[in-house]
Amino acid sequence: MIQPVKTDLYAAKAPLEWAVVGNGILFTAQIPIGADGAVVEGGIEAQSRQTLDNLKHTLESAGASMQQLAQVLIYVTQRADLATVNRVYAEYVTAPYPNRAAIIVSGFAREEMLIEMVAYAALD
Repeated sequence: MIQPVKTDLYAAKAPLEWAVVGNGILFTAQIPIGADGAVVEGGIEAQSRQTLDNLKHTLESAGASMQQLAQVLIYVTQRADLATVNRVYAEYVTAPYPNRAAIIVSGFAREEMLIEMVAYAALD
């Protein structure tokens, strides 16, 4: 059985939870939206930071931390943005690092999005 994680993130209109826990694992996908539900402006750096802030908030809402991340999948629309994403990511995640992949995609459901992250964390 899965349990949703209660967060203060913007309530999605789509039929989804921002995070669920099942069998001691937190499953989440995060996007660069602010409290008003709008995609933040300011390019890839601002969007990376907002996405990671949302991820951190979600983990903390589940009683966890960034140190408990086991895997992070990073999706971006531009290969050139990965250097910026890596720089911002390093401000949030420290060694021992989670397993990670970076994938270049043609776009997201919300056209103005430049990044999305899917993450899994081991809860104690």
